[in-house]
Amino acid sequence: MLAEIIDGAAVARKIRGDVADQCAMLATRGIVPGLTVVLVGEDPASAVYVRNKEKASVEAGMKSETIRLPASTTQEELLALVDRLNGDRAVHGILVQMPLPKHIDPQTVIRRISPAKDVDGFHPVNVGKVLIGEKDGFAPCTPAGVQVLLAEAGVETAGRHAVIIGRSNIVGKPMASLLIQPGPGGDATVTICHSRTNDLAWHVKRADIVIAAVGRPEMVTGDMVRSGAVVIDVGINRIADPSAKSGTRLVGDVHYESVRQVASRITPVPGGVGPRTIAMLRRNTVRAAEQQV
Repeated sequence: MLAEIIDGAAVARKIRGDVADQCAMLATRGIVPGLTVVLVGEDPASAVYVRNKEKASVEAGMKSETIRLPASTTQEELLALVDRLNGDRAVHGILVQMPLPKHIDPQTVIRRISPAKDVDGFHPVNVGKVLIGEKDGFAPCTPAGVQVLLAEAGVETAGRHAVIIGRSNIVGKPMASLLIQPGPGGDATVTICHSRTNDLAWHVKRADIVIAAVGRPEMVTGDMVRSGAVVIDVGINRIADPSAKSGTRLVGDVHYESVRQVASRITPVPGGVGPRTIAMLRRNTVRAAEQQV
């Protein structure tokens, strides 16, 4: 029996509906949640992502602003802009799109953003709050979205063994922090695997829930996954495909066809985890607006 497909787009639509309702309620108090995205340089993938964020925010009844800066922008100029946005009461969320030009230190910029407006959830204050279970911080959008995806799909995490492949600050580490917290969506036993893990397949085979976020195309194969496991594929990789019109196609970190033969549930790529990431950004922005007023 093939694994049931977890529809990330459907979950994203539900989140968007909830956010729109919250925006409507805030509007009755004269409050319009405002998100400002700063894009430095001309990275094509970043530009597309930013456009999608802007469109989605406006559709939800939010104020969305994108500030585009040339790649020659100095670190001091970028920090001065962040300071101005920190002090702007109409801006509730600030997101500086990564990657930045090589002459700008991303951690310096992230630390300059007010934790109250850090809707990306990367400021050390928010990282710490997520780790200790404080509810007023902001978790990074992708792992927070995975947690929502599991809940909406009816996947029980309490007492389950979750194996996370990847230890990045963006997905792997915060994902582990969320899953080990007590309460709904947590109480899991978590193993984090990475490039130095010995016998990755041994660990994955023992997982009730597999979350792949390592950036290696189709590295998790069907023979690595136990029967009935839930598999969440965070990876987005473009590989060559002569049969495709563009000559390439998108795949995840999971070999979809072989893993679908053994898993109970699986997210596709595209259409799984991706759609909810922007939806979670909007939800964080609305929460930021509520907390700031």
